[in-house]
Amino acid sequence: MANYPQLDNASGVWKLREVYDAVMGGYWPNHGARGLFAGGNPGVSLIESVTLSTTGNAAVFGNLSTSRQYMGTFHSGNFTRGVFNGGSDSTTIDYVTFATEGNAADFGDLSTQLQSTATCSNAIRAVVGGGYDNPGRSNIIQYYNIDSTGNTTDFGDLTVGRSGLGSAASPTRGVWAGGDSPSVQNTIDFVELMTTGNATDFGDLSAAMGGTVGGNSSSTRGVFGSARNPADSAAMDFITIASQGNGTDYADLTLARGDCASSNNSVRSLIAGGGSPGVSNVIDFFNIPTGGNATDFGDLTNAILGIGGTSQAHGGLNNGYEGTRPLPFNEAGGDRGLLGGGNGTVTDIQSITISTTGNAQDFGNRSVGTNAAGGFGSKTRAVFGGGEDPSSVVNTIDYVSFSTEGNAADFGNLTVARQALAGASNNNRGVFAGGSTPTAQNVMDYVTIATLGSAADFGDSTTGSVTGGLSSNTRAVIAGFNPHPASVVDNIDYITISTTGNITDFGNLIQAKYALSAMSSSVRGVFGGGRTGGGSVLNELDYITIATTGNATDFGDLTVARYNTSGLSNSIRGVVAGGETPYKNVMDYITIASTGNATDYGDLIADRAGMAPASNGHGGLVG
Repeated sequence: MANYPQLDNASGVWKLREVYDAVMGGYWPNHGARGLFAGGNPGVSLIESVTLSTTGNAAVFGNLSTSRQYMGTFHSGNFTRGVFNGGSDSTTIDYVTFATEGNAADFGDLSTQLQSTATCSNAIRAVVGGGYDNPGRSNIIQYYNIDSTGNTTDFGDLTVGRSGLGSAASPTRGVWAGGDSPSVQNTIDFVELMTTGNATDFGDLSAAMGGTVGGNSSSTRGVFGSARNPADSAAMDFITIASQGNGTDYADLTLARGDCASSNNSVRSLIAGGGSPGVSNVIDFFNIPTGGNATDFGDLTNAILGIGGTSQAHGGLNNGYEGTRPLPFNEAGGDRGLLGGGNGTVTDIQSITISTTGNAQDFGNRSVGTNAAGGFGSKTRAVFGGGEDPSSVVNTIDYVSFSTEGNAADFGNLTVARQALAGASNNNRGVFAGGSTPTAQNVMDYVTIATLGSAADFGDSTTGSVTGGLSSNTRAVIAGFNPHPASVVDNIDYITISTTGNITDFGNLIQAKYALSAMSSSVRGVFGGGRTGGGSVLNELDYITIATTGNATDFGDLTVARYNTSGLSNSIRGVVAGGETPYKNVMDYITIASTGNATDYGDLIADRAGMAPASNGHGGLVG
């Protein structure tokens, strides 16, 4: 297992904020990490090595177990081991240990003879897609665990059988792009790496790419290009791996070519060798977060094409983060979550420490007893607004200080009294969106959290009652609208918190639902539970990348299906509390940066649903 990042394992002097940004963004540099290039045409066995964070010519590392070419541009690697798959109509899989120069050893076999495949991997699993299986193009996806040895296992099928495609990965998702089928393709499709099943359409490249498409990735961004067919091209596209959508042209290599190799860390992309149409020994690099024109890195030992590459620092590893280890600290600082009111129009406020597990504790009482109020928090203050008392909806806004247990005090009033409204905030401003009176409302209003007073108009929201609101420091995202009496919708919308104006379309939930909870880091938002328009109660969790737009992706499942849940977070961990039907005292937790099923956290003071949530460490407070 790799060590935790320390300030002394990366070059230069690092500020704590820079470390935090690097860890949260997935680009903490694995200083000294190796990239490997292997094989090639005609029938080469040589493995060459570079240090990814420097520049310079490649050096001899060792040899493959058999001479072969056209293995594909990128192969599997974790922190310790690099693995090369197929090539030259071969089933051979062999591996090396990054720390020890020398020849490759036998790992096992692919399910069929393949060349020009593409591989996605995280620290555990390698997933191999497509390839040329003479005389056709394969749609097979197969996988193996990198730290073991043995033959591959069937995973599922690509959307289009093809060879010469590119690949990219985050710690949770693998993506394939382009390729030959035999016509040149612009297809992008993806899988969740730790599941099995057929690939799903992601979007399209900006132009069709084939002839072995180069692929690289950070933990958040995939890069594809440098394709030889149908015409030499130096252009590269990027995608945001966690979302879905089309590729965007953003970088150019020094030399147009295909049949090249890729290797990268989470900041830097290297493309080596290839044909243009003359054979090249050039290694280029560019920065994955910014793109732009590539710069000369150095040279391979020989001009070569049909070469394969791997590394021990690519985006699928994210240097041990994305849920595989706890982050070193939470910059937002706060770890307290509060839940105000709930069904039965109770006044109690319950408290939890998000980073631990255990049962909720009494904090104090709201100034009014309400169900389905909205809530949000700054680093110091929790604010609750609206809701339904036993006989009517209210416009009350009240607040507490996170550091001082006790009862809430009057803050001011909403512009419109309503219930079932969403709340989201950064450290300065909080926004309440939607709701019902019980007529569905499209109202959004805002307050300055540090200043007492009534809310002001922000703009118009999607019409409907809604309880799912989350945020980064700049953007609030709202989902789960029930525009009764019309059908429930799958809308996800967003606003820029510091401005005013109408809400903007973000994408769609996995399915139409309402009465769901929301939680976030500064990068990712997660929605939990909910209910469909047909009355089905859901256990599903879905997630988005807040800074982009696009449709939500499956995250995992809650321990118990329920709706009218409440979500809290400390930027690292999310907690889903309460819900119905019937009313429940259940609390679950997730690690926001990973994916997977929720785990039991503890119990509420009593069975509750429709509680107003607020925390002092959520993703909107980072920055």
